Amino acid sequence: MLRFVADENFNNNIIRGLLRRQPELDIVRIQDVGLSGTDDPQVLEWAAQEGRVLLTHDVATITHYATERIEAGLPMPGVFEVSSNLPIGSTIEDILLLAECSLDGEWEGQIRYLPL
Repeated sequence: MLRFVADENFNNNIIRGLLRRQPELDIVRIQDVGLSGTDDPQVLEWAAQEGRVLLTHDVATITHYATERIEAGLPMPGVFEVSSNLPIGSTIEDILLLAECSLDGEWEGQIRYLPL
């Protein structure tokens, strides 16, 4: 099962819904691991070190930094940019589907958008 990290601005209602539906889901928030206020490159570095796929609503800057990591040959377990306009319920369903059906390392070096 995938391991996730949600960036600082990710909708907490989505996280609560995910954990209500699947309590064993391995997801942490940036602020829970002591990285509040950390810039995007450091968040991506931490996610890579921990082998966690990043969930974000930030399509403005995270794509740039994730692409830089990929081009530099640095590890990048994956980024899912989630539209903040999606209904919470369908977002939860999509993330749970990804968690349950993805293989370890499947999203390495990829930047994807939800909905898929």
